[in-house]
Amino acid sequence: MEVPAVNLKAVVLVHWLLTTWGCMADWLPSSYAWGNFTTFALGVWAVAQRDSVDAILMFLIGLVLTILTDVIHFCLFYPSTKALIDLLRFSTGMAIFSLILKPVSCYLSYWMYRERGGEYSFNLGTFRVGQDHSSYQSIDNPDQPPHLYPDVASKSAPPRPY
Repeated sequence: MEVPAVNLKAVVLVHWLLTTWGCMADWLPSSYAWGNFTTFALGVWAVAQRDSVDAILMFLIGLVLTILTDVIHFCLFYPSTKALIDLLRFSTGMAIFSLILKPVSCYLSYWMYRERGGEYSFNLGTFRVGQDHSSYQSIDNPDQPPHLYPDVASKSAPPRPY
């Protein structure tokens, strides 16, 4: 499946705009703004360094983490239906719309990560996940492993003392 060419600048700009609109009313705590604008800063870093795998990976991780924190914020701080004035309704809608778009942005960011040379495998210390080809040996061209120990069987016997 071919992923459409989407500019990272557009993804970052859309999430910045929706987060700004989501913060217009005071129904969310400041941690919502801190988390989303920090992810925005990581997105700006990924735009500025076009070849950096670390920048796009950090932006992707930030998007995934803000999905989790946004769900928690919305569950805890969603305004009551009696208090929904127009500004609060607009702000709530934009914050929810930003949350709905984040999985799409994660998918696009992941493909940008792959284009920049990122790998499937994530090394978490001794635990490895993904496609690791470091110990792969082809069946067509079997390479002989290097000999770590000398071959004692082919060695000639030492000369006999007189």
